[in-house]
Amino acid sequence: MRMVRKFNEDRLDDAIRAAWQGKEESDCIWWQGRWWSWRRFETLVADCEEKLRASGFGVGQRLAVLLPNSPMALALSVACWRLGGAVAPLNARTGAVNLIDTIKMLDVNAVILTEEGHKKAEGFPADIPLVPSALEGPLPVWRGRKGSPDTAETAVIFSTSGTSGLPKAVACLHSNMLGNLAPIEAHVPGLLDDDAVFLNVLPNFHTFGYNLAGMMPLAFGLRQAVVPSFVPVDNTIKAIEESGVNRIIAVPTIMAFLLGALAKKDQHLKGITHVITGGDRLNVQMEGRSREYLGVGILEGYGLTECSPVVAVNSTEAAKKLGTVGRPYPDYEIEIRDREGRLLDIHQEGVLWVKGPSVVPGYFRDEENTKERFHDGWFNTGDVVQIDDDGYIKIVDRATDIIIVSGFNVYPQEVEAVLCAHPAVHAAVAVGEKNNVAGELVKAFIILNEGAEASSKELMDYCRERLAHYKVPRKIGFVAEYPLSPTGKILRRELRKMKIEKQ
Repeated sequence: MRMVRKFNEDRLDDAIRAAWQGKEESDCIWWQGRWWSWRRFETLVADCEEKLRASGFGVGQRLAVLLPNSPMALALSVACWRLGGAVAPLNARTGAVNLIDTIKMLDVNAVILTEEGHKKAEGFPADIPLVPSALEGPLPVWRGRKGSPDTAETAVIFSTSGTSGLPKAVACLHSNMLGNLAPIEAHVPGLLDDDAVFLNVLPNFHTFGYNLAGMMPLAFGLRQAVVPSFVPVDNTIKAIEESGVNRIIAVPTIMAFLLGALAKKDQHLKGITHVITGGDRLNVQMEGRSREYLGVGILEGYGLTECSPVVAVNSTEAAKKLGTVGRPYPDYEIEIRDREGRLLDIHQEGVLWVKGPSVVPGYFRDEENTKERFHDGWFNTGDVVQIDDDGYIKIVDRATDIIIVSGFNVYPQEVEAVLCAHPAVHAAVAVGEKNNVAGELVKAFIILNEGAEASSKELMDYCRERLAHYKVPRKIGFVAEYPLSPTGKILRRELRKMKIEKQ
């Protein structure tokens, strides 16, 4: 087993600079069909640093970035850190009202966005500069807002949604980000070998993509292929082949589309050594497809923005357990508690609480939500889990997604697993629907396999044979696709709102 790397540096920008010392002419970033050397990337970083300094950006300030994955998005992060500030990668598709409210809350120096986005921008506060930028640079000159400075220890601020859909700002410190990267080398052997080429396609406003696919290669002096958007899928496949990508970091939805596209063309990608998923539950049936078309299985992991993000991951093909997210990260403490926060035995089913170097101090300027989820260094993940005798974590469900039928807890994952075992079912999502008698009843939305047929009655009868009566869906609807977030997560709250005609 490799030794855990202990960064000698306290800041990400220093760690990145140290990783590339003596490698200035080495390939660093693949972008739009060609490789950039570290020297070329460093030139872009230096230009960003100069323009930020001229704008008045400095220690404790924040810069909002509304850019797709690109050399400029990466360079802006490094430049902000060199000046003692923080970067806030935001999702341009989150909705104008939500986006504007988030930018106001973050009290930013400016908003960097694409030239096209700048043309379409409406309703932004007049005092917040909107700075258009090409994805390869250079930046123009602007005069920024001073705002109210915060600590220079903050590296990145991510916007994340809770069960209500309302955004919260998660302030990740440099120590949090480095603390999450340091154990990876030992926990996932071979992932950081010198030949590694990472696929950076997961949107970088998502902490999983930002830290593991973007910053991790930079911090370890490794190569990455930067792809601005996963769709069209054929373009991503072409990028993988042309750049020599051999490490894929993705959410399950991206993997499903990628494997589906490869299967349609009966195309097999060569040289892939690691595929790691997180951010949502992995359909274990995807394992076979991955082996067939990528040549390797999938290492499922688990993380949260508040943990910067990795909490656990299956470390190797030989040691992994399908249906689990692996063992906890080194230096993490974990506890199992009930919904009221009372400590349970570690092998009892309950809510997972974590404590470790990458757990953030709390939400940015939000004492109420911080007090609700953070206690004495512990973070309440909100996820219901089971931990087996070998320490592997199985995610039972989000505590907030539990369906309570007549006082009985129904975990959607169990219902979905039964439905997905039916030969006609491609995918299933179970949610709760309010009911005056039972409190809630189970309803399910089904995507059928291409060319397959099944009625709602047939699927209900199938469930009745395999589930307790209160777990059986009372309504089943058929859809062509699920509402997804930009990072590929199924929006269950939207499905709860969808009506299914009486059956």
